[in-house]
Amino acid sequence: MDEFVLVSHVLCPYVQRVAIALHEKGVTFRRVDVDLANKPDWFVAISPLGKTPLLRVNDAVIFESAVILEYLEETTVPALHPSTPLQRAEHRGWIEFASSVLNDVAGLYNAVDPAAFAARLGVLRAKFERVENHLGPGPFFDGARFSLVDAAFAPVFRYWEVFDEIAPFGTFEGLSKVRAWRAALARRESVRLAAAPDYAARLHGFLRARPYFSTNARSIT
Repeated sequence: MDEFVLVSHVLCPYVQRVAIALHEKGVTFRRVDVDLANKPDWFVAISPLGKTPLLRVNDAVIFESAVILEYLEETTVPALHPSTPLQRAEHRGWIEFASSVLNDVAGLYNAVDPAAFAARLGVLRAKFERVENHLGPGPFFDGARFSLVDAAFAPVFRYWEVFDEIAPFGTFEGLSKVRAWRAALARRESVRLAAAPDYAARLHGFLRARPYFSTNARSIT
């Protein structure tokens, strides 16, 4: 039996994607966290991009979350992609869309002035409106079936578990399908298990190190 080791950073949303997929597929794995601000030599030696996640499979190392997810689809069950090539391509596109949302989230918490903050909030709102227009009856992206698109978006929504405690951003106001999808993902066991129990506290600490965000988010929303 192959041995799986997920090399992780505790706040990395891309790690969460892989962890969700592993849990959904019932794959036994060990998780090893690294400090990306003080990367150990062994990690630098096996990570070509110096990023997480990595998936060690026996003596081999796979990097980049999208590649890891595709490897897991090829080698483990149940499948989390649709059965037809066209649907799979559509889902891969929405996974990339989720990555673009994560980039906008990073832009939000790294904003240095009101204009940049407001602009990023506007971009995020527009993207979630696009998702709202695409979603069907739910509860998941592809209806009753949990897919890798759900695994990609669950870490996006997890940010708002903390953001909502900081300020009423109003990101999902009026977006009933997105709100229902977010709630369904939050209840999913694989999603709950993908983040450390102290994730929220760690994210709070991370955001406090972004002085503009932590000081001004409430006053400018």
